[in-house]
Amino acid sequence: MFKIRQTAPTFFAALLVATTAFANEPQERTDTTALWFESWGSLSNATLVVSGPDGFITNIVAEKGTPRFYLRDAAPVTDGVYRYELTAATTEKIKLRNQLNNGRGENQKDEIAKPFQMGGSFVVSRGVITKQEDIVEE
Repeated sequence: MFKIRQTAPTFFAALLVATTAFANEPQERTDTTALWFESWGSLSNATLVVSGPDGFITNIVAEKGTPRFYLRDAAPVTDGVYRYELTAATTEKIKLRNQLNNGRGENQKDEIAKPFQMGGSFVVSRGVITKQEDIVEE
C-alpha cells in the first residue's frame, strides 16, 4: 500500500508533464485548398517541404510561426497523395554535449534551440484536398 501512495503522485506528475509537452505540438489543419498548422508553442525558422505526384516538391519557410501550403502553388494540380515534413526550432534550449571552439570567445553558447520535426500526408482528389476517409471509389 505504501508503494502505491508513493508512486501514484509521481505517475500523475509524469502524465501531466507528458500531456503538456504534447499539447504544444502543432496540429495539422486542412481545407479544400490549403495545409497549415495551429501551434500554441513558439516555433521559429520553420521549413515545410511538400512533395507530390509527378515529381512535385516545394519548400516553404517561415521565420516565426509555421508555414502554410496553398494548393494553387502546385499548379497544375495532380490528384494523388502528397507528403509533408515540418521542421523548426523551438524556444526550449538543450545543452550541447561536445562543444567545439567556434571562435566566438565569451559569446560562445553552450545551448541550442531544441529541434522539432513532424511529417504526414494528405490526399488531393478532383483538384481539392480531401479527408482520407471521405474518398470513395466508384
